[in-house]
Amino acid sequence: MPCGAKLPIIALIAGALFGGAWWVAPSAYFVGVAAIIVSGIILKRIRMFAGEPAPFVMELPAYRLPTVKNVLRSMWERGWSFVKKAGTVILMATVLVWFTSSFGWSDGSFGMVEMDESILAAFGSAIAWIFAPLGWGHWQGAVASLTGLIAKENVVGTFGVLFGSFEEVAENGWQIWANMREVFTPLAAYSFLVFNLLCAPCFAAMGAIKREMNSAKWTFFAIGYQCVFAYAASLVIYQFGLLFSGAGNVAGAAAALAVAAFMLYMLFRPYKEPAVLKAKVKV
Repeated sequence: MPCGAKLPIIALIAGALFGGAWWVAPSAYFVGVAAIIVSGIILKRIRMFAGEPAPFVMELPAYRLPTVKNVLRSMWERGWSFVKKAGTVILMATVLVWFTSSFGWSDGSFGMVEMDESILAAFGSAIAWIFAPLGWGHWQGAVASLTGLIAKENVVGTFGVLFGSFEEVAENGWQIWANMREVFTPLAAYSFLVFNLLCAPCFAAMGAIKREMNSAKWTFFAIGYQCVFAYAASLVIYQFGLLFSGAGNVAGAAAALAVAAFMLYMLFRPYKEPAVLKAKVKV
């Protein structure tokens, strides 16, 4: 489900590419709900997750109206937590993005260069092809997705550095949105949004997954599954969107159709619990 850290991404995409359309944020949440349901059914049909579900009992406290003191204390804790993150992790990541997007090698020497010739552009261009089938095969989108692994708010901070300067923001705060529209189409932007909502969370959440799983193998499986599922969902959305708009291509449509067919097969294929449990027992 989209956490609070992903709300700035939703707000940015909705404002910059969709004119603040009301349906962007609700649809993002419904995509998250659908991802949970689909993932639960698919994983249940995989042998490693087959079997009777483990009993789960959780005692809930009695419902009471919140007091003003508790509400204010919760607001303070959450607000202060964000301020600390914004002043440490997000600030350092934004400074790193600015440095790597402003410096690089030119004429055999290291120094300030144009953004398209920077270290960040070279790194992003090397991996941008991975996201080309999703509609945003440019280095800006690839880099923003990677910095989002540090903290999801970094996606907005990265776009602020890559698509605008301090002078432009001071004179015209909407210039970043205009620059984004030169790189992203609305369909590609929604594909980018879905991918970043469903893919691996930030490093802090990955640490929580590691503690809960208590296993490096299952942690990598969980993170890998989220990334693969996010890629598949974004691929289907973008390629089918192109197809319905009349701008699709055969290869992309075939790949999206194959992914959608596989997911439908996993959702509706006949399933039967194994009658015999096979296990290796050491004597």
